[in-house]
Amino acid sequence: MGVKGSPDENISEILDRCEEEVRKKLRPNYVYRETAVKVTDEGVWLSGMTVPLTGEDIRRHLQGCTRAVAFAATVSGEADKLIRQAEVRNMAEALAVDCLCSAAIEQVCNKAEEEIFSTVSAPYRTWRFSPGYGDLPITVQKPLLTMLNAQRRIGLTVTESCLLIPSKSVTAIIGISDQPLHLEGKSGCASCNMADRCQFRHNGGCGKK
Repeated sequence: MGVKGSPDENISEILDRCEEEVRKKLRPNYVYRETAVKVTDEGVWLSGMTVPLTGEDIRRHLQGCTRAVAFAATVSGEADKLIRQAEVRNMAEALAVDCLCSAAIEQVCNKAEEEIFSTVSAPYRTWRFSPGYGDLPITVQKPLLTMLNAQRRIGLTVTESCLLIPSKSVTAIIGISDQPLHLEGKSGCASCNMADRCQFRHNGGCGKK
């Protein structure tokens, strides 16, 4: 929420109240698919996708990987509904709900990754890499969702401008290798195209590097 230090009593009360509502209404879900990885001059191909993943960042990210897990996660359209309803009542509540839902989808991704790799063998793996990170085009959202059959399975779609609907959703690719990986790429905020312009980071609100 952009609060520096500990939130005051008023903000803490809003967060506690909104968190209870968020926990009741959200319906987290995810879908994944294990794929083969093939690196060509065109880009990196995942089996089942109709277009390659292009850009040097994703090529470096999957270097040495023979397999990958692609997944999509969402906390459902209830998040967007809760945010809209809060905007009518109180903008401070709307901000709180928005931030709570953002935290929730990150937790869902962490839990999804934990569950996926409890069944998928991955001696070594990379971190999550999403469309729009680095120079991986955001336009691969649509073929990635198609490959995952995400609309039918978890109700996740993408707009013409490549925004995910519901908005509190994530797609990501995790590389898998049988050999140790030398991960030299950037993760977290460092891989974001907005890193040098993000006011949240400049104000000290983000712990990621």
